[in-house]
Amino acid sequence: MKLLYTILACLFLASAAFAQADTPAAPQVEELYVAKDDGTGKAGEQVSEFATTDVPIYCVVLLDAQGKVTVKMNFVAVSVAGVKPDTKVVTASYTTKDGQNRVNFTGRPDGRWTAGKYRVDIFLDGKVGKNITFDIRASGGAATDNSSAKKFDADPPKRKRPNRP
Repeated sequence: MKLLYTILACLFLASAAFAQADTPAAPQVEELYVAKDDGTGKAGEQVSEFATTDVPIYCVVLLDAQGKVTVKMNFVAVSVAGVKPDTKVVTASYTTKDGQNRVNFTGRPDGRWTAGKYRVDIFLDGKVGKNITFDIRASGGAATDNSSAKKFDADPPKRKRPNRP
């Protein structure tokens, strides 16, 4: 009888261990960085500082998951003249497709960026993922406007932009 209880206990514990293995892990942000344009309309190397003339700014999110994940990005003005601290300037969201583990958000103001300290907060399926802070510095002493990030989109899917002379 004691042997029967021991076998049943082992089977119960083994089934619990296998059940946990079937549950997929929550998606995580493997890497998060901001970048300048590489000159070809794509995200370049990681940077931590921009000039007010660096348009657009890219936010690159690399995920450890291959399944569908809703990635939300909040672009936050941390310390920007004329803007209340920790104000969400723009929010963008994108749901990945199966097998997609990278999301590129791009942002461009109407004109120049406003100098100051900014933060990008990333959420995965509604849960806090990761954040990164960076600075936008005045370039060439030119006056800046307070337009900041009027538009911040996820790159996929690509949209055609009209040709400009």
